[in-house]
Amino acid sequence: MNEIIVDVSFEQTRVALLENEELNEVYIERYGSKRNVGSIYKGRVENVLPGMQAAFVNIGLEKNAFLYVKDAFVGYENVYPAAGSGENVSIKDLLKKGQEVMVQVVKEPLDGKGARVTTNITLPSRFMVLLPNADYVGISRRIESEEERSRLKEIALAIKPDNMGLIIRTASEGKDPQDFKQDLKVLLKLWGAIKKKGRTYNAPRLIHRDLNLVMRTVRDMFTRHIDRFVINSRSEYEKVLELLDLISPQLKERVVLFEQDTNIFDYYGVEPKISNALSRKVWLKSGGYIVIDKTEALTAIDVNTGRFVGSLNLKDTVLKTNLEAAREIARQLRLRDIGGIIIVDFIDMDNGRDDKLVLGELKNSLKRDRTRSNVLGMTQLGLVEITRKKVGRRIDSILQKECPFCEGTGRVLSEETMVNRIERELKRIFSDSDAEAALIEAHPSVAALVIGSGGEHLARMEKQFDKHIYIKGSSHLHPEEIEVKVTGKREYVERCALPVKDGEVVDLIISETHAANNNDGIGRMDGYVINVERAGRMVGKKVRVKIVKVYKTYAKGELV
Repeated sequence: MNEIIVDVSFEQTRVALLENEELNEVYIERYGSKRNVGSIYKGRVENVLPGMQAAFVNIGLEKNAFLYVKDAFVGYENVYPAAGSGENVSIKDLLKKGQEVMVQVVKEPLDGKGARVTTNITLPSRFMVLLPNADYVGISRRIESEEERSRLKEIALAIKPDNMGLIIRTASEGKDPQDFKQDLKVLLKLWGAIKKKGRTYNAPRLIHRDLNLVMRTVRDMFTRHIDRFVINSRSEYEKVLELLDLISPQLKERVVLFEQDTNIFDYYGVEPKISNALSRKVWLKSGGYIVIDKTEALTAIDVNTGRFVGSLNLKDTVLKTNLEAAREIARQLRLRDIGGIIIVDFIDMDNGRDDKLVLGELKNSLKRDRTRSNVLGMTQLGLVEITRKKVGRRIDSILQKECPFCEGTGRVLSEETMVNRIERELKRIFSDSDAEAALIEAHPSVAALVIGSGGEHLARMEKQFDKHIYIKGSSHLHPEEIEVKVTGKREYVERCALPVKDGEVVDLIISETHAANNNDGIGRMDGYVINVERAGRMVGKKVRVKIVKVYKTYAKGELV
């Protein structure tokens, strides 16, 4: 069964495509965060760069949009009829600084770059796409029957407006000419309204925005191949039925309103599947696994046999793992919406026949992908290069943000390395001044290693420098960051380092139980540890504590 599950909540809308209970595509649109792909703008050319064969166009977004010469050439074919695809035309012959031009976004702003735009406007409907600035007919490559392709092309050529183009979509398979005429009537009316706005408004200005996620899903994904469309919002459910009345009335009976109190994604098992889509390692059913790593330039995928040992021989084990990995890789590309260059390191195989089997499986699995991809072959090292059109943000970039600690590298300096850095900093402090003591703050994991078991390591450092050293753990610090808070006379540094005194009564929140004694609780004041006897059962509570004994790295307290 193929199902579309739609979760409409206050903050966001999520759409999941399930094929035989397997999550293959997921889309997220957050409230207030508008999708730009498909939007049409009236823009103003800010810069024309012949050296790059491109122009930068102000369309009113944070960064200027990028317009490449091939994307700007559409509509100028009659001016430069011998130029073919525009390769022999300079961008400066097409556009001038300050010129106003109508463009459509084809790629979202990504990685600090502006949106990519084109003058080749496309207006999609249920069964076709209208190309106001082009003059040709195309048929979806997903329609494989040559007889059906010929029939649809005849219909398209018969209804195509002069000097405009049409692309026939997959959903049009088996449809009558009347269905296309109705679609075309709506699209021509829409194009007329867009042209009128284009003449009226000054640049930069949004002229037309595509449908929201729910309506786009109905238009682009909800075909006769989908068995059920489930949605948890009554208002959106009614809008879906209204749209289907116009485009595909026969599909209305497949729409289901989810009215249970539970989360719809939990009910259909989608939530854990999305979590798995963020994992670096993906296990295969056989016991093998693939590892997916993103870099600035490309995405690398490594295939491993893992726990799979096979039943015949090594050759058979490798082939079965690679075949299963090929199917899973195609699914992950769709699910994570990975675009650009993808390099796959399959397990080395002994002969070309097995290579062809794996490549064939990969290409066949990618046929279900609505985003255009291209498999370029396998090298002797078992490396396969795939290119996949990059349009929007990857699912991980929507659901996750860059780690503030490792800044995207996935790694931070070890605690041992940081201890060595602190020792070097102390050496610099004591050699450059006559300070008797120093107070240093570091991440708690680093501070714990500096202190050592029972303060043993800190005592050795003090003996080495013949100085007094105070260490505080501060969770707000980066694991690679240290702060020298105070240096100078011992008495002064000690007053700064020790926030409590013997016999003092303080209010304290117990943050955790003692690592070695569950009966005791741990609280902190300005990073300074206070061990409270018999407070292990009070984690999260605010208690009154009497300080019994103050030490250099911690204090003992008791409940009042």
